[in-house]
Amino acid sequence: MKIKILHMYADMLDLYGDSGNMEIIKYRCGKRGIECIIDKYSVGDDMPYFPEYDLVYIGGGADLEQQHISADLLKCRQGIKKAYKSGTFLFLICGGYQLMGKYYRDADGNEIKGLGLFDYFTIAPSSRKKRCIGNIVIKTEITGKPVKVVGFENHGGQTQGVKNPFGTVLYGNGNCSKSSAEGYFEKNVIATYLHGPMLAKNPEISDYMISYCINRKSDRLIKLARLDDKLEKECRKVMIERLLNK
Repeated sequence: MKIKILHMYADMLDLYGDSGNMEIIKYRCGKRGIECIIDKYSVGDDMPYFPEYDLVYIGGGADLEQQHISADLLKCRQGIKKAYKSGTFLFLICGGYQLMGKYYRDADGNEIKGLGLFDYFTIAPSSRKKRCIGNIVIKTEITGKPVKVVGFENHGGQTQGVKNPFGTVLYGNGNCSKSSAEGYFEKNVIATYLHGPMLAKNPEISDYMISYCINRKSDRLIKLARLDDKLEKECRKVMIERLLNK
């Protein structure tokens, strides 16, 4: 078994260890004997053929980094769209999440055009002091049962027009200040503000993506071998209890 991943702009979009998400997926694949190939693409590289990948990953970055990659990312629009339509999984963190929507308007009113794959849009408040920052807990049912997911958010942008969120906010802010919803979800899309890296704390989400990738072209259901996630789940439990019982 093999999955192939494209990690975009790893040299520019890596807030709070977001690149660690790829290390987690590769580790969990390796423990199961699944070959995991991770290619990288950044500004100035030859354009990849996006549909050949099972997963495309874009991490988070500040406004400056988003401005630097925006023109290049727009050049990738048709390739990413074709991959998404063919079933490639899109895993998007913070800036990567925002730039797949219609646009991102920063605190100075400058508008960065998004790829427009999805209908949401993001507007930052005029005051840079108004940020959604801190630990966050959400509840999602993307795995078929309720799972509490923990992470760290730090974003000024307020993402609006999300029709299908990744999860319900139990603690923290989410898509907007004090909102009830966080992120965006489709069967082959997870877009979220959760840094951390998020997958280190939430093995069920890693396995959802790995399972999707190895099954997307299979004519039979391939079940993942179970791993010992006791430590990760106990650490997450301590954090959740600490936050929700404040």
